[in-house]
Amino acid sequence: MRRRSGQASIEFALLYGAVILPLTFMVVFVSEMLWVWHSVVDFTREGANYAATHCWIGDGSNVTTYMTTHVPRMVDMDKFQNGEAGLQVSYFSLDPATGQLAPFACASGAECSAGCIPDAVTVSVTTYQFTKGLSTLFGLAPVTMPPFATSMPMQSAGCDESGNCLP
Repeated sequence: MRRRSGQASIEFALLYGAVILPLTFMVVFVSEMLWVWHSVVDFTREGANYAATHCWIGDGSNVTTYMTTHVPRMVDMDKFQNGEAGLQVSYFSLDPATGQLAPFACASGAECSAGCIPDAVTVSVTTYQFTKGLSTLFGLAPVTMPPFATSMPMQSAGCDESGNCLP
């Protein structure tokens, strides 16, 4: 019988170090990014739903305050809580002549009144870069995510049937 000198062990070590281990880290990294992607999509959807059913304020401060206090559990949630990921809230009115949406402005200048309600709202996350997880471990450059946006028609705008608006 011939003695082996450890060739199989060397081959396995090379294959493991050059192929299997990097693929494992890649799968974990991509999984983290997809988890955050899904969370941010759901986050903008929840923010748009809140904006469509609560009082509108021109700068959207009530919506951004709600969103920063209701960030879903995810790897980068601190970026959404401290404002690093840009949250933008835009209100629109429907032009009856053209059917196009235009930026909303109340003629009377009043906000959150039953007589002055926008037709639609868009909530978006504009400046977000994925930098947590394995990317910090390996010193990878931040991954810039595309802008996430959700638009919804206004539903009650925080006003009840009698016209009283609540924040």
